[in-house]
Amino acid sequence: MDEIEMFVRDGFVRVAGAFGEDVAADCRTVLWEDVRRQVPSLDPEDPATWTEPVVRLGDHGEEPFRLAAGSPRLTEAIDALVGPGRWRPRESLGSTPVRFPSERSAGDDGWHVEGSFRADAGEFDYFRWRVNLASKDRALLMLFLFSEVGDDDAPTRLRVGSHRPVARLLAPYGEGGEEMLPLSLRAAEATADLPVTLATGRPGDVYLCHPFLVHAAQRHQGSRPRFMAQPGVLPSGPFDVENGTSPVEVAIREALAEKPERTGQRK
Repeated sequence: MDEIEMFVRDGFVRVAGAFGEDVAADCRTVLWEDVRRQVPSLDPEDPATWTEPVVRLGDHGEEPFRLAAGSPRLTEAIDALVGPGRWRPRESLGSTPVRFPSERSAGDDGWHVEGSFRADAGEFDYFRWRVNLASKDRALLMLFLFSEVGDDDAPTRLRVGSHRPVARLLAPYGEGGEEMLPLSLRAAEATADLPVTLATGRPGDVYLCHPFLVHAAQRHQGSRPRFMAQPGVLPSGPFDVENGTSPVEVAIREALAEKPERTGQRK
């Protein structure tokens, strides 16, 4: 089975070495500087000062982030999943939650599906963003690893194949879709029996995830901070769920044709 088939079946694929480890190191340097601006008492060399489970950083568009976002290997992989010319290149990678070893949960570890678009242009509450079957305004979710992420380093949890039940949950809602929060609650229940894998890897790896994939953060139980960005890929036009040939579209169409008992959904 090739990586395209795995993406359609499982809802994600890891692009190993999507950008260079040297670029990842440069990104970490910038992010550490931002962390220190936000929390001056935090010392990168002194774990005793890492008192918060997560520090959330804003968007960064410096050169190393542009290099990571536009790397040829990553561009080729996105083209394969979304289609050449069917997505908008990024020059920055959005917000970055930096997770630190902690006995406390950051309170953001619930299973969810990412929101895609705002029904109201004035609505900034992300939990009220919406998702529809055509995945308006979101072609993929990406996980950029800027640091080494092992099993204990707060890797994002991914429910394998969960994008397929979510597609069926969205089918009745039409173009207007459903709000992220109620959809995520239903998706978490509908996919509870599916296997879970961890988004581990080396600096420079990128996970490309179907926009409907159910995923969750978790508490950091390791010994080194974890640096990871999680931007979306913006499509250049609407998806065609009925006739589209990209793996993202094919996965949705196949999911709608499946019988629920084949996906691990609870009855």
